[in-house]
Amino acid sequence: MPTTKLSLTQKILLGLFLGLITGLLLNRISPPVETVREEVREVLMEAAPATIRMPAADVRNGAEGLGVTGEVEVHIPASTVAQTRTIDRTPEQRHAWVHTILTDGLFHVVGQIFLAGLMVLVVPLVFVSLVCGTAALDDIRRLGRVGIKTVGFYLFTTAVAISLALVAALIVRPGAGFDLGDGGSFTAREAPSLVQVIIDIFPRNPINAMAQGNMLQIIVFAILFGLAMSLAGEAGKRLLSIFEDLNVVIMRLVWLIMEIAPYGVFALIARTFAAQGFDAIPPLFAYFLLVLAVLVVHALLTYPLLLKLTTGLPPLTFLRKMREVQIFAFSTASSNATLPVTLRTVEERLGVKRSVGSFTVPLGATINMDGTAIMQGVATVFIAQAFVVDLTLVDYLMVILTATLASIGTAGVPGVGLIMLAMVLNQVGLPVEGIALILGVDRLLDMVRTAVNVTGDATVSCIVAKSEGDLDEEVFRGKI
Repeated sequence: MPTTKLSLTQKILLGLFLGLITGLLLNRISPPVETVREEVREVLMEAAPATIRMPAADVRNGAEGLGVTGEVEVHIPASTVAQTRTIDRTPEQRHAWVHTILTDGLFHVVGQIFLAGLMVLVVPLVFVSLVCGTAALDDIRRLGRVGIKTVGFYLFTTAVAISLALVAALIVRPGAGFDLGDGGSFTAREAPSLVQVIIDIFPRNPINAMAQGNMLQIIVFAILFGLAMSLAGEAGKRLLSIFEDLNVVIMRLVWLIMEIAPYGVFALIARTFAAQGFDAIPPLFAYFLLVLAVLVVHALLTYPLLLKLTTGLPPLTFLRKMREVQIFAFSTASSNATLPVTLRTVEERLGVKRSVGSFTVPLGATINMDGTAIMQGVATVFIAQAFVVDLTLVDYLMVILTATLASIGTAGVPGVGLIMLAMVLNQVGLPVEGIALILGVDRLLDMVRTAVNVTGDATVSCIVAKSEGDLDEEVFRGKI
């Protein structure tokens, strides 16, 4: 009887599910806490009732002040002397080997090797693919049109995302009646100004930009290099053939990494949930659930609707072909780490030609922040309600504008989501310390919003490619 072979997507889904279950079991067996302590009250001495005679002067508060002299009788009721001592139950309740061998050992090693395999491909893949796509352009003016359309759509979807988040948060009111307690503290890194970002887009040293993984500078240099190749005549054509061969080799490397993807996904998910569990969610249940709901609506409603209205392409086909990319993004919580998989899917399964996909996907991984914008919208309202601060309509419009523009202004900055949120809170006069309230669940939400971001990257790529006549609809509608 023939056995049914699982597809790569099914294997990755299985790895994700098994990793989730394994992580939650490990979290329950061995909570990741430093110590588990138990207080025990112990009775040291019991005294029966007694009556004693003592000088009036020795009586507390001075019996002599009441006109009593000589000796007085003092009645002492039954008393108990007790003390509280702390017993360390850590060795009994926390199995250290679980974290030493599995969580911080095997799972960490496998997950980091998998991430390193993905990340090592990002720079060469983006550079070679973008050089090939740019050099192959027949009309250089198309590059300007593609760039304007791409940035415009990314800003539009970000504005829609944060608007949805604000409306949903104002209706649900997740921070109403929230027991603030100790709001904690949070210090955000200072974001660069928009002027500085524009200056920093242009590389002074392209090799250094590649070493640091500065995607905007790599994109600019690759475009300039590709344009120079297209204008260099026969020399450019000879060099282009070499880059095209390099691109084939790099895509084969992507295929090799994909073969170990199920194991990498399992390790990453197991370690995340072994450390996080669901213990942080109950105090912030309304906030967590609301952000999750808006993320799902944006990914499954906004993007498909935009795709259908602008291209007429079937949204369900698009979503089915994006499953693999979304799982990768959820597992890694990094658009850049998922970039090789996103680019491969956009070009090979969605039919976007390399001249468009090689530009829109890397740019989207850098500046498309729809998932982060949703978190910012809900978090802003949540923090305002938690601190009992009333925001005006102008404040909310300022939140939309600031978050939308900040998606470009903070591109490539580590911890970009929290930096952008700090900028938004400062803009409307809310305490930045409020970010500490939501840090406990931010890691889990970061995984989901990364999946949303890569879905937006692919959506815009398809829309721009269709408008430029660079979308192969037979590939898009073909077998999944």
